[in-house]
Amino acid sequence: MRDATGLYAGPIIDPHHHLFDRSLDKHPWLRGATGVLAQSCLPADYLRDTAGYNIVGTVHVEAGWEPGEPFAELDWLDALEKPDWMARRYVGNAILEAPETPAILDRYAAHGKVVGIRDILSWHPDPARSFSRDRHRMSSPAWQAGLRHLDTLGLSFDLMISPWQASEALELARAFPNLQFIINHCGSPFDRTDEGMAHWRAGLTALASAPNVAIKVSDLVAYDPNWSLDSLRPVVLDCLAAFGSERTMLASDHPVLGLAATFDQAYGAFKLILKELSDDESQAVFWKNANRLYRIGM
Repeated sequence: MRDATGLYAGPIIDPHHHLFDRSLDKHPWLRGATGVLAQSCLPADYLRDTAGYNIVGTVHVEAGWEPGEPFAELDWLDALEKPDWMARRYVGNAILEAPETPAILDRYAAHGKVVGIRDILSWHPDPARSFSRDRHRMSSPAWQAGLRHLDTLGLSFDLMISPWQASEALELARAFPNLQFIINHCGSPFDRTDEGMAHWRAGLTALASAPNVAIKVSDLVAYDPNWSLDSLRPVVLDCLAAFGSERTMLASDHPVLGLAATFDQAYGAFKLILKELSDDESQAVFWKNANRLYRIGM
């Protein structure tokens, strides 16, 4: 499971990546995008960028498909020519307070490959950096009604929040103890000052007190575009310290990752930073936890 330098060389499940075809113009957030996001990301692109890694499974996370077409992205993914292990499971999108949500969730649950839902909640004091206009959306009775229906279906919820929302998210996790919550993108450490990182770290530690919360160390460079191995190391290790090797998953967020790093750079950093983990711990964070939490069946 280790190479000649002692680094992890075993299987990998990438539990967070996106596929999209720009020619379809079905992703509003990509209109006007530059860099790697100006191009389509199809299975061949993912295979090219992950060459040399033993990827045995992936989870496709909803990529912001056109609102009002909740199943079109699933149909498109189902029709793509790709290896069986790629996009083996899906995290779909649903607007949880919408009146039609229960019927949508029922159909997702019946699909077979959909194992979870994401409804992005991330709020920032600067509106230009917010994904959600309402900081307290997750506390809305209407929104929680949708989450309650999700809970009855056995699907998980991908929790994309900011550090300013951690205490509210903990209340949510405690209110739904049987629902699996999976934090996206390291809990979004926007503020890289010492004070900001302390705030982020405290929020993660509190969230980890809820046993039904796990974390994806995904898009490691999203909030650190001028990254170095030394700047990435505390983020990885703080996530691991909070959630332990049994509730931490490593993920790419490909191709968004490509705005600041390559897949090889991200996973190379994971291997170096986590070199001291035991073989069992390494397997847990590189593939076994994703396999269990997303019910991939590898």
